[in-house]
Amino acid sequence: MQKNTILFDLDGTLVNTGEGVTKSVRFALEKLGIWESDQRKLERFIGPPLMESFPREYGFSVEKSRDAVTLFRQRYETTGAYECELYPEVEKTLQRLKKLGYTLAVASSKREDLCHVVLQYLHVDHYFDLIGGARDAGSSTKIQVLEDVIERLHLKDRSQAVLIGDTRYDAQGAKEAGIDCIGITYGFEQEFGEMQKAGVLGLFDTLSEVVDFLANMRRG
Repeated sequence: MQKNTILFDLDGTLVNTGEGVTKSVRFALEKLGIWESDQRKLERFIGPPLMESFPREYGFSVEKSRDAVTLFRQRYETTGAYECELYPEVEKTLQRLKKLGYTLAVASSKREDLCHVVLQYLHVDHYFDLIGGARDAGSSTKIQVLEDVIERLHLKDRSQAVLIGDTRYDAQGAKEAGIDCIGITYGFEQEFGEMQKAGVLGLFDTLSEVVDFLANMRRG
């Protein structure tokens, strides 16, 4: 089935937000008396809702997780959001897809206003027909974000949409939402087998390969 609507994850797919997120997580942990030296553990916070990540990684209660999210925001909103960069080929890819007539949207578990901040800072916000993110910061799941974006796009046929993402959470969320997912390998996922289990259409090393794949689908 050819696609006409492309949804992008943000962290790890369009934008390398690793520095800002991990430094802000470390800031929150240190305020709570935890010193974390394992960078890969910190990187597991990139993408999923923070209210899921703090209990999963550190066994925090709901109340302590809320405190951690508040501390995270103190640093991220003033500094961390700007510690980021576009991945290679992102702007070229967005330009190419717009010329081909695709509807482009962002579907991120990051708080929606921060999605706008990051994309405006990197001067690529104008490529998107919709920038969608979490409404209730730190707790919106991928499926909730996807359902919201699909509704706001007035998308009637979900088979015409595809999510491009870098983690198992993207692949699983897309599956639950009834849309296809294409995985990329340059982001923050550490176990690609989990993405394959969720039934991604394919895993690609570059966005150029993704565009070629979509073009082939369009040609049938």
